[in-house]
Amino acid sequence: MSAPEYIFEASTKPSLPWHEVPLIRATEESVKGYGCLVDDPETFEIEIVKWPAQGWRPVDEGTGDEAGWVEGTFRGDWRGDVLYGENEAVNGSYVLGWSTDPQQAQADKQTAPRDQVLLWHMNYHPDGGQLFFPLDNKPFIIPAALPGDDLKPEMVVAFWCDGSRGLYIHPNIWHEGIFPVDNSQRFLDRQGKVHARVSCDVGKEFGVYLSCPLQADKIQG
Repeated sequence: MSAPEYIFEASTKPSLPWHEVPLIRATEESVKGYGCLVDDPETFEIEIVKWPAQGWRPVDEGTGDEAGWVEGTFRGDWRGDVLYGENEAVNGSYVLGWSTDPQQAQADKQTAPRDQVLLWHMNYHPDGGQLFFPLDNKPFIIPAALPGDDLKPEMVVAFWCDGSRGLYIHPNIWHEGIFPVDNSQRFLDRQGKVHARVSCDVGKEFGVYLSCPLQADKIQG
């Protein structure tokens, strides 16, 4: 199976039904199992997963987890109806989603309200955790699902973060880049240096896009 293409014209994706993702306020309690909230990134340690043994011989103690982590700025930018992401830490550029049917979405002008992100893709990192810490102190959304390769749309939630704290996710947590509520936003991104990535093209596998609300009045509970 080939890796997904992350930069493309929205119109190359088909029209599909939308599965609405529940929007949950990120609190110490609600993010348990997914990760934790972070007040100070300078004192926060990223989990690095030890390289797995290939057979019955174990990986030597003190080895297999020495690659460490990388960091850089992650940007989320709306251009018209299309949300783009750029991750300096791993030199990645992405189309994260769009605010309306991709067959109608325009990158050069806004034609629809930015009250949702229609998400086409999710991924997880088996080698380490990942920290998103806001540099602009503005609200943002992160979609996430608990570990396991049998991902289903109904497993996905979206965490509403108010911008005062960062969100850290454990290794193997399904996620996508951050979704800014404003036009653009910058984050400190810190993650495992190996940068192993396991992907799911949600549209292809399930025939839906994940509709992640961006409005605070959609928060459940």
